[in-house]
Amino acid sequence: MSKLNKLTIAETLKGLTKKEFSSVEVTKAYLGEMKARKNLNAFVLETEEVALAQAQKSDEKYAKGMQGKLEGIPLGIKDLYCTKDIRTTACSKILENFVPQYESTVTQKLLDDGAGFLGKLNMDEFAMGGSNETSCFGPVINPWKEELNLVAGGSSGGPAAAVAANMCAAATGSDTGGSIRQPSAYCGITGIKPTYGRCSRYGIIAFASSLDQAGIMAKDVRDSAILLETISGYDSKDATSAKIDVPNFEAFLGQDVKGLRIGIPKEYRPQGLNEEISKFWDMGIEMLKARGAEIVNISLPHTTYALGTYYTIAPAEASSNLARYDGVRYGKRVDGDGLDNLYINTRTEGFGKEVKRRIMIGTYVLSSGYYDAYYLKAQKVRRLVREDFIKAFEKCDVILTPTTPTPAFAIGDKSMNEDPVNMYLNDIFTVTANLAGLPAMSLPIGLSKDGLPLGLQLIGRAFDEATIFKTAYALEQDAKFERK
Repeated sequence: MSKLNKLTIAETLKGLTKKEFSSVEVTKAYLGEMKARKNLNAFVLETEEVALAQAQKSDEKYAKGMQGKLEGIPLGIKDLYCTKDIRTTACSKILENFVPQYESTVTQKLLDDGAGFLGKLNMDEFAMGGSNETSCFGPVINPWKEELNLVAGGSSGGPAAAVAANMCAAATGSDTGGSIRQPSAYCGITGIKPTYGRCSRYGIIAFASSLDQAGIMAKDVRDSAILLETISGYDSKDATSAKIDVPNFEAFLGQDVKGLRIGIPKEYRPQGLNEEISKFWDMGIEMLKARGAEIVNISLPHTTYALGTYYTIAPAEASSNLARYDGVRYGKRVDGDGLDNLYINTRTEGFGKEVKRRIMIGTYVLSSGYYDAYYLKAQKVRRLVREDFIKAFEKCDVILTPTTPTPAFAIGDKSMNEDPVNMYLNDIFTVTANLAGLPAMSLPIGLSKDGLPLGLQLIGRAFDEATIFKTAYALEQDAKFERK
């Protein structure tokens, strides 16, 4: 048998139920891989004792036939999720010693279904970044072609690398502008951002509240479906949580896609698009066409303005959300001469360069005289982006696009780090789904000539993750992408 940490969640649950191996054995397999792959810097906190204790309890439940839907599955948790009595920092110095006294709704749902936690995963500071280089714990190394020292993507670089390197069965991520899908594409795994409101944001440290959404990063489409069903559902503690029934997403896998209308937006094929990504996009189109799906050309005209809109709204909300980190109530405190100096010293020392940049941008666009010119205008364009999708979905059932404009790039790439706008451009294919609040998934489709993963993205109607899963499963079967 292959190593236990290489099995999917579906395979692991089957083996545990048949008592072919124990939860403790599965957990130890992942812990062993975590120790062997510390060089990737994926985990910022390992909770070995907690994980083994949880696994022991899971084995006792299997013995009594009282196991949960995810009993004995060891997961990694992005360091943005508050975990009771386990340090949670958002990978920022300003929260370096913060230990929550409560559990986020998403992680509580996972625990309730029997999952275990291996530790907290690295990320860009406060989820602000596209390469996991803004973390106070340092960058994450992409497990594909380690010798090239490539980024794992961001902000969920730790979860992506950990799943790709078989250091956890799956992981939680969060997606504000592509932070699940982009690193999933770079690391050759599957990642889904559900509809805004599908999963509770309670206990997730906020970046931009109208854009943030919890999600799943997993080895394949089936595992993503299993986990998304667990973490979804209404939560009275989150005012934006939707009272909508959660379907059995796994039941849609393998359903016929014949007659399904696949939208291909012309705006996602700009002049100069990477030739390999364009080729794999065409390949994905042909795969679905061969299964009887109908290919429909569509237009999303306001996509051109999506990046500018996103990078106005997101920093504005970040500026507001991060005002609470002032050294008074919790987190890092750097004393000064008077209250103003306390604030200045704490935030100067506690926040990293990218976070400061976004706070300054956000404060500027919200300031007197600029609110109407920038923030209000961005909100109007956001509505137009959403209306583009509403019109498009009158012609199609799901939209197929590339996930990223390039494969993973090198850590410290000067073109990215010296000009932050270049880094922001990596979100060009992903931010629209967040602005419109729509579900979107990235799945690996193939390898570049340099052996690096490339991903395709599926965008669906609001609360229609089921069609995304059905389509993604068909693509996955035909692409036959080999996990690392």
